Amino acid sequence: MNQEAMSLNRQVDCVFKQLEDELLHSLAGTVIIQIRNNVVGKYGVRHHPIESKNGRIGKPEQGMTREQVQAFREMAADSINLKRNWTHGEIMYDFSVRSGTWSASILFESNYNLANMFRYTPKYGLQALRDTP
Repeated sequence: MNQEAMSLNRQVDCVFKQLEDELLHSLAGTVIIQIRNNVVGKYGVRHHPIESKNGRIGKPEQGMTREQVQAFREMAADSINLKRNWTHGEIMYDFSVRSGTWSASILFESNYNLANMFRYTPKYGLQALRDTP
């Protein structure tokens, strides 16, 4: 099955499956998914700065658990139902874990390219310009 034939919900689910190991034990960050013609193009995770106390980096076990990553994946796929009337843009899932509890917010950004709507057609053809004295 090619990507264009998959629903966007399913594509987002696949993205989160790919990112599962990267999200596991993460404390905070943003999952970014770029969409063009309802197809996922680029995606990735922007990790928030890793905090340290007294010069020591926190233990990796403090971040998201496997169950929390699974719940995050399901929430992300379900959130696609909120997307309305746009085919190009970016979705950002901002997440954090504090005291073992995770939270996330979703930002949908639609992108439009005005250049694709209007094509410039010169009033005079190239030949007419060459023929003028």
